[in-house]
Amino acid sequence: MEDFNNIQETIMPFIITYGLDLVGAIIILFVGWIVANWIQKRIKKAGRKSEKLDETLTTIFAKTAKVVVMVVVIIAVLQQFGVQTASMLAVVGAAGLAIGLAWQGTLSDIAAGIMLLIMRPFKIGDAVEVAGTSGVIDEIGLVLTKMHTFDNIAMYIPNSDIWGTKIMNYAKNDTRRVDMVFGFGYDDDMDKAMQIAREVLEADERVLKDPEPQIAVSELADSSVNIIVRPWTAKENYWGLKFDVTKRIKERYDEEGLNIPYPQRDVHVFQQNGS
Repeated sequence: MEDFNNIQETIMPFIITYGLDLVGAIIILFVGWIVANWIQKRIKKAGRKSEKLDETLTTIFAKTAKVVVMVVVIIAVLQQFGVQTASMLAVVGAAGLAIGLAWQGTLSDIAAGIMLLIMRPFKIGDAVEVAGTSGVIDEIGLVLTKMHTFDNIAMYIPNSDIWGTKIMNYAKNDTRRVDMVFGFGYDDDMDKAMQIAREVLEADERVLKDPEPQIAVSELADSSVNIIVRPWTAKENYWGLKFDVTKRIKERYDEEGLNIPYPQRDVHVFQQNGS
């Protein structure tokens, strides 16, 4: 009984002094937790409705908002107990600055990753050329973007390298123009050579009627007259059309007797008679 009285005498002053503060802190934590979760859910819901926001970015925004709310709640709880938070915030700010300087490169990658997820210049599965590398996008992360080249080599590129250079997306539009150059001899019939190219394009169903294919003389080269052939096709037919048209025009030129010149050099040897 005496021990109980001693404990009671020790605890009661604490309860009297800090009881209301403790109850207030619990209420602040409880309400803050509810508000933080509500904000997180609202951001996720808004992100799912938006076609412009990537799911990864929505999750990051939602978690960041929750953390910010909880930090404010914790500061409010500490102030409830009379703790001076100004000095603590100064220490945290200094530590944050030091970490930011140490992780400057990584933070640049994260910032670039956020911009890529917001602007969405490409998506998973797109054929692109970024940071001097061509390939297909496999994964877009906050720090790195994963892709594989057309010969199936895995590449991991920092996002800051991608965001800081030009981005070429071959899959962004539904159609692409195929540019091909064919040469024939100066003695060959130019109109016939162009007509053969036109017939090859007309016979291929993958060539679009609109925009109309372009066939024109592009260059009078050293050993050949060059024509440029520019049909339009669906993006998924690009390489197949390019390969097949090149093969078929070569076959037709051979059938029609048109010469495809190649660079050659004549060497003349002069023999000097000895005196």
